[in-house]
Amino acid sequence: MTRPSDTHRPGEHSLSIIRDSRGRDPGTSLEPRRHGDVEPVGLARSADTAAGGTDALHTQLRERTADLQRLKSEFDNYRKRVGRDRRTVGEIAVANILTGLLPVLDAIDRARDQGEVTGGFQRVTEVLEGELAALGLQCFGTAGDPFDPAWYEAVTCTHSDQVEQPTCTRILRPGYRVGGQLLRPAQAEVAEPPATR
Repeated sequence: MTRPSDTHRPGEHSLSIIRDSRGRDPGTSLEPRRHGDVEPVGLARSADTAAGGTDALHTQLRERTADLQRLKSEFDNYRKRVGRDRRTVGEIAVANILTGLLPVLDAIDRARDQGEVTGGFQRVTEVLEGELAALGLQCFGTAGDPFDPAWYEAVTCTHSDQVEQPTCTRILRPGYRVGGQLLRPAQAEVAEPPATR
């Protein structure tokens, strides 16, 4: 019988490997397992165990699919909400800027009434009004419009046989809106039908 120290070469460790003569499952190895290695699965499984594993996999797949659909739905809702918020913030910013320019438009209207909007100044006012209209600014209020307290501010109110409902007879200051948002109501003199007794 030889000793391990007699058969090894200089510089080698004296290890003896004992091999198991019993049968092993295919795919097994004596090498140590590394991170990420898959454990070998025995080939001889019972039919019940295989069916139970398949059912568990299907259940897990259904759960993961439901989770994925839920996450996708939440993300879609989030994206829509962010888009709505972004549009709302943009509309508010435009409305604030346009509200700040209303006194400039009032000054232009007064100058136009006095015949002072001529030459180069007239061209400037046309460009300014065109750009404001492109941003959605709308001027409203004309004599003869039905009086709507949501859009008009009554400065005076008189009775007249000439009207059948409260009507704006004269516009003192035009109103402005952006889409459906009121920036400033129009100021008007209002006539209403006489009271019936």
